[in-house]
Amino acid sequence: MTRFAGRIALVTGAASGIGLSTAQRFAAEGATLLLVDRDREKLKTVRNNLAGEAHDAITLDVTDEQGWIALAERIKARFGKLDILVNNAGFGRFKPITETSLEEWRSIISVNLDSVFLATKHMMPLLAASGHGAVVNMSSIRGIVAASGTGPYCAAKGGVRMFTKVTALECAEARNGVRANSIHPGHIRTPLSAPAYADPEIAKKLLADVPIGRPGEPDEIANAILFLASDESRYMTGAELVVDGGTTAQ
Repeated sequence: MTRFAGRIALVTGAASGIGLSTAQRFAAEGATLLLVDRDREKLKTVRNNLAGEAHDAITLDVTDEQGWIALAERIKARFGKLDILVNNAGFGRFKPITETSLEEWRSIISVNLDSVFLATKHMMPLLAASGHGAVVNMSSIRGIVAASGTGPYCAAKGGVRMFTKVTALECAEARNGVRANSIHPGHIRTPLSAPAYADPEIAKKLLADVPIGRPGEPDEIANAILFLASDESRYMTGAELVVDGGTTAQ
């Protein structure tokens, strides 16, 4: 398949998990990848194993505005445009609000939410130059429904959800051809969470609210990301795509 042939796709958090699966899928369908992560060595390995050529591995702290400014200049000089932006980088620490430090709060908000703002702001001129720019922002079911012990994470992912809608409206008003949608995964088996799912007792607790009865896999989220980034979803903007095994249907 070559539905992304000639298109430039930037994916943050590309060294593992959902970001890695997404990068692999884009490359397999003809895109040129700009892989962004903090882990330089893993990123190089990912780049070297992708289908196709001309992919770029970029070590970047996604909360660093000057880093985004420099990257935008680099992309402009090399390609003159950006077709797809996938804001995937994120993490969470889960504990009660009263046990969460201000430092922990700010760290989670910064990586999960500030990074989306910075990437969107500084990549927007390049996305507009594409003529069919697509932004896919990684939110979560925790951006829609809450759970105890997820205060900063819920705040960040809820922020991503609403920020995406504002982005979509502003782009529509500007008639710049850029669409923005958010994706909301449920419980996903990634390298970080795999050990928990390998323990039957822990897995039972984690999946108690999942009607399908199993965690999702990174490629199942990647499939949804590619749909939102493709022309197949060209009439979708400001939407939220939930991929959660039925969790939020209850």
